[in-house]
Amino acid sequence: MFERRRKKVPGLNTTSTADISFMLLIFFLVTSSMDTDKGLPRQLPPPQQEQQKEVELKVKERNVMEIRIDADNQLTCNGEPTTPEALKERIADFVANTANDPTLPEKSIREVNYFGRCEVSDRHVLSIQVDRQTSYDAYFQMQDAIVGAYKQLRNQLALRKFGKPLSRCTRDEREAIGMVYPQRISEEAPTATEGDADQKGGKKS
Repeated sequence: MFERRRKKVPGLNTTSTADISFMLLIFFLVTSSMDTDKGLPRQLPPPQQEQQKEVELKVKERNVMEIRIDADNQLTCNGEPTTPEALKERIADFVANTANDPTLPEKSIREVNYFGRCEVSDRHVLSIQVDRQTSYDAYFQMQDAIVGAYKQLRNQLALRKFGKPLSRCTRDEREAIGMVYPQRISEEAPTATEGDADQKGGKKS
């Protein structure tokens, strides 16, 4: 006798769902931090041309430190086996030459902001040569030692001159410190292996 009326379920208004999703996406993009890969600021040597004239840069022997890594990842400094940790200290002593050792790099007298006329280590050269079969890990450990040596010298100078670490110095102060201890790096093209030489029609003796 009695007929139950079926209740109709009201429809859900999804008109603004797309707008809400878009706003949430923008929110997460703005507030999230993404890791970025960091590299080393180095300029690779230009490709060699067959008819390219070779220009020899004459540098005094006392001003050059030779850093090599062979195919077996053996790191050497001036022909002596070493480690990345020891290399860092050797580079720092080489560049600074605090005692004006005649066997270490010469210095120049320059006018530097905040320092006036002072000695700057602008004649040293770090000559780097890496074999083609050297691993990336060995190469980056060497580069990290080089960067660490310059950072150590500059940080010590910042503490002595400005009483604060290099990271807290102003841009002008960091530029002045960089003039006292400039990075002077000469990175040669990787040496060819025997397999590379055979492909070119020749073989190393």
